[in-house]
Amino acid sequence: MTEITVNLDEVEIKTALALVNHGAKKWIANEVAKAVRVAEAEGNKICGLYYLESYCNQLKSGRVDGKVDPEVKKVSGSSVYVDAKLGFAQPAFSEGLNLAVELAKNNGISLFSIGHSHTCTSMGYFTAQIARQGLIGIGATNAPACVAPPGGNKPLLGTNPISMSVPTENNEIAFQFDQSTSAIAIGKIRVAAANGEEIPEGWAVDKDGNPTTNPKEALEGSLLSSGGYKGFGFGLMAEILSSALTGSLSSVNAPPLKTTEGAPHDLGQSYILIDPNYNGINNHFFERLNDLSEFISMQPDARLPGSKKNSFGDVKIERDLWSLVQLLSEK
Repeated sequence: MTEITVNLDEVEIKTALALVNHGAKKWIANEVAKAVRVAEAEGNKICGLYYLESYCNQLKSGRVDGKVDPEVKKVSGSSVYVDAKLGFAQPAFSEGLNLAVELAKNNGISLFSIGHSHTCTSMGYFTAQIARQGLIGIGATNAPACVAPPGGNKPLLGTNPISMSVPTENNEIAFQFDQSTSAIAIGKIRVAAANGEEIPEGWAVDKDGNPTTNPKEALEGSLLSSGGYKGFGFGLMAEILSSALTGSLSSVNAPPLKTTEGAPHDLGQSYILIDPNYNGINNHFFERLNDLSEFISMQPDARLPGSKKNSFGDVKIERDLWSLVQLLSEK
């Protein structure tokens, strides 16, 4: 595949233009475009421009509402709920974040939930914003069912990612992880199928519950949880936090994400915001954090996850994909 070099500013601008051209309000398009930019900057191809065509098609078909304003509710002294009203997750998050941060700093902790949204794609994009406010951010969401329970062969959970971002003393990202609770993101299996490649054993089972290295059989069957029953437990946790807690769809009822036609995604996300200085002692948290960082840095090839990110500059993008982005962004 031929790749070209594209500046991240251009990625963000073209993405926003494409979304506006297909029916999104400008401020909403800008919020989604920021997330696409970060995904491309971090090499997270599945959550970046890969989704743009489906966003545009679904704006046209009505699967996502690009003009609706999210409704922010202060549910209690320490909890915020945002009804995305079947719109994008990114603007819903941006509308509720300041209030959730304020409550966390007032109380030491807050719960920030979003219901009835389009897929949020990358959880780390959101928890990183929490960390840049000087708070620990923990997040979870769900997705259409594709993961069978241990010993089973019928999908029950989605890839159901979880993320945690931890701040430094100057509100940068000390470390962050953002991972599916499935053995692998389903997008990587779709990419393998499209490229005619095999997948490693342990990622999936076929429709009869047998291990498979064939990505097409995997897509007809089920993914496996990361770490077996342990990962399945984390997937269940994400399911409860994102669907049951927000009143959004469960994985087994969620529709396919990328198809043009169909019901809205109607998914949820929940975030826990924790003030590391909640007890008034300003040093012990960052002292322990620095100890962790120093211990890892002494090992030549080790680093805290997510501690090195590219947020500006140029990235490599497949030529055909960029041509499509340009086409979508033209009036």
